[in-house]
Amino acid sequence: MPAIASPPQLLTAGVIAMELKEPLHRVLRILATRPHIKPKAKAGILRLYDQQAVACVKYELNLIDAKRCRQNEADHHP
Repeated sequence: MPAIASPPQLLTAGVIAMELKEPLHRVLRILATRPHIKPKAKAGILRLYDQQAVACVKYELNLIDAKRCRQNEADHHP
């Protein structure tokens, strides 16, 4: 008999921020400005995201931080 799959765990933006140890405003900004990161479900006014969305948010935050780091290095080296 096949095993019954458990329902996917869906997370709010606040939980994503806590999981990634990032400020909520950064996570919300990523979710608002990246059309490819879409919620899997909605519960009232809450948007719920899966683990793939969490990985995308983490990638986008790392990309921003890397660009910022490179820009700071260029500003400090004449």
